[in-house]
Amino acid sequence: MNKGQLRSKSNVQGPWKYNHGGDALSSVARSASMATAHADKQRTRSDPSLEHGGVGGSAEIFTFRELAAATQNFSTEMLIGEGGFGRVYKGQIKHNNQLVAIKQLDQNGAECGVEGNVDFLDEVVALSNARHPNLVNLIGYCADGRQKLLVNEYVSNGSLQDRLFNVSAERPPLDWHARMKIAQGAAQGLEYLHDTVNPPVVYGDLKSANILLDEEFNAKLSDFGFLKLGRRAIDTTRPTQEQHLVTWAHPIFNNREKFHLMADPLLEDKYPIKGLYQAIAMAAMCLQKEACTRPLISDVATALEYLRCENFESNDMMYMTDNELAKEFGHQEDDDTSSKEQDSTFY
Repeated sequence: MNKGQLRSKSNVQGPWKYNHGGDALSSVARSASMATAHADKQRTRSDPSLEHGGVGGSAEIFTFRELAAATQNFSTEMLIGEGGFGRVYKGQIKHNNQLVAIKQLDQNGAECGVEGNVDFLDEVVALSNARHPNLVNLIGYCADGRQKLLVNEYVSNGSLQDRLFNVSAERPPLDWHARMKIAQGAAQGLEYLHDTVNPPVVYGDLKSANILLDEEFNAKLSDFGFLKLGRRAIDTTRPTQEQHLVTWAHPIFNNREKFHLMADPLLEDKYPIKGLYQAIAMAAMCLQKEACTRPLISDVATALEYLRCENFESNDMMYMTDNELAKEFGHQEDDDTSSKEQDSTFY
């Protein structure tokens, strides 16, 4: 793939409206080495460690007794998460001392009834067939009567939600680079689910609570079988007009003077303005109402790779004019009339 060769989009609304049929997202990654990025992706896809075996062949079968022993009989001290699906416990498998996360599905849930047995095993097959560095990998499962449990790899650094909203002296806020690394990893996980897994998996519950982090802040998507960086998607503690993140953000996409409001205040303005503008442009494109105008996840992953790796030298972008922004991102028009039109659409 040559530099800038990404999927073309038209009729884009928001800060990159002056696309005029060109590729808005390619402008974000115009300075990246697209050939190198593509080659890296191809190597990743052909890596034997990512290949899945036969139907459910890679998932180990555990007894309920084994998992009870691994979690000290499902002690509350071992509880590390809870949700609509049930509870998650940290455990240690006795025969190999491996640390795991054991998800005990709610016995009153549909998956645990007689009709749910087939659905549960189908989920096990789907999960065991998905192997990627940016996914929480399934180790095994237990289906013992109404007891349905999944045994996943243990991810030590908690969820992105915890890292964003439970900040302390021991757990300082994530910096810009870490956030871009996490965003890129999440996008690569989604790209694998969309483009490599057969049949493709539609991840219907992407949220910060389902993005887990390892010790090096590599993102791992969880709960992709059962199925924003900064604010919560829905926060009822905020004023009514600010409770839903996407609804709150849409007007800001058309007002460049308010772009800084999109940045997490915990960053304390320690972020590259150019990088922020480009990240906002991607967010605006991903939130287009018409599905056909949204970028491919592969394009998003490539652009985020550029944002993570690029060294932004200064915050001078804060003071760039609309025409300068258009020129910087590869959308400068030749005649004055088109330039005026651009000025009127990038508020």
